[in-house]
Amino acid sequence: MIKYLIVFVLGLLGLFCYLSGGVKVEIIVNTPPVPQGDTVYIAGNQEYLGGWHPAKVPLEKIADNKWRLILNIDEAKANLEFKFTRGGWEAEAVTADGEVPPNYNLVVTHDTTMNITIDDWRDKVENLVVFKGGVTGKLEYLRDLQYDILLPRDVVIWLPPGYEDSEESYPVLYMHDGQNIVDPKTTPFGVDWQMDEAADSLIRQGVIEPFILVGVYNSRTRMSDYRNIDTGFVYVEFLAEYLKPKIDSLYRTKPSTENTYNGGSSMGGIVSLMTAWERSDVFGGALCFSPAFKISVIDYVKPVESYTGEKKNLKLFIINGGVGIDAELQPGIDEMILALEKQGFSRGNDLYYEIFPEDTHSERDWAKRIPIALKYLFGKE
Repeated sequence: MIKYLIVFVLGLLGLFCYLSGGVKVEIIVNTPPVPQGDTVYIAGNQEYLGGWHPAKVPLEKIADNKWRLILNIDEAKANLEFKFTRGGWEAEAVTADGEVPPNYNLVVTHDTTMNITIDDWRDKVENLVVFKGGVTGKLEYLRDLQYDILLPRDVVIWLPPGYEDSEESYPVLYMHDGQNIVDPKTTPFGVDWQMDEAADSLIRQGVIEPFILVGVYNSRTRMSDYRNIDTGFVYVEFLAEYLKPKIDSLYRTKPSTENTYNGGSSMGGIVSLMTAWERSDVFGGALCFSPAFKISVIDYVKPVESYTGEKKNLKLFIINGGVGIDAELQPGIDEMILALEKQGFSRGNDLYYEIFPEDTHSERDWAKRIPIALKYLFGKE
């Protein structure tokens, strides 16, 4: 009896230590030579990883060409995505072949040590294979837009073929993480969503109606801006009350709700649904790629479940992969699908939902699914 009591007490002590001290993660990075005076940084999807800022979270140098980062994470489960730089995306880590690699992924549930070897640096490779594709069509920009407490951000506008030669008006799709959607030179991941190529091709083939694409860049407060807390509601207000009227005033748009959509991936998937749900008077739908609807401390399922008003008149598109972080996101997506169905949404009608088991949480795989999404929103059939 005493033996079991001791085991029980030790278990409680272990649980207390876990709850109070969190989980320890040690990342050890072996690098090629780092120029004197340079530092290696981590850039990732959490605030403590810099929120994708390339020079915010430095690693500790522990030996020549060896660096370390120690994290104490309070979450019971954390999904980490990250890359390494020497202070800027022009000096990020690349493979021995000169390619920008996919994000490193780590699902943290217990104390973990991760060893990583970097082959080369982007600015040191002569035959760099970084950018896939280019820009198709005409891009225009709005620079340093600021609203309320939000940090300034750029906005890129892609105009459909024929825009300048006609007097027609067009529906508009707003995309979050706008630096990743059309121009490979502005994305930190080495490959963009290729939405310009996909849209241009489908429009010229007559498969979809022409539309205007608006990419809203993120900021270093992305994790807060894209959630139903803190600056998230201000960001939604920025889209509905400031950016949309500005776009409508500068371009020939169809401003009605049924011609206005928004979309994004991961955290951008949450804010896409949140924007449409909270401001269904302005936005008529959402594209949600690998959305983090409910995971760890994040939860946008509950607001949808608890909604008691009239059914929302929205077109919703939700897809997910089956590899890595996408697998971790699936339970929350399952809950959201059930919540939406209880709110009257039905597949094949106003809800498109599909799982692609081989897809990862990456720009490369989201780009593959863009044609499906565009056909869903703007298809002529």
